[in-house]
Amino acid sequence: MRRNKLKTNRAAAKRFKVTATGKVLRRHAGKSHLLLKKSKKRKRRLVRPAVVDPADMNNVKNLLKI
Repeated sequence: MRRNKLKTNRAAAKRFKVTATGKVLRRHAGKSHLLLKKSKKRKRRLVRPAVVDPADMNNVKNLLKI
């Protein structure tokens, strides 16, 4: 008897990206509005992706079925 396939959480799949080495990347918060008061340097840093914290890694990998 065959088992059902596990489905990926589609909301998580749109928010996270897995690198070739297995790290999970996320976007920074705070880049959508109220941008006039933020410095150019700060906005530039917010564009670059960040690695998901090890404390949250198991939860994210569960959602992505990795």
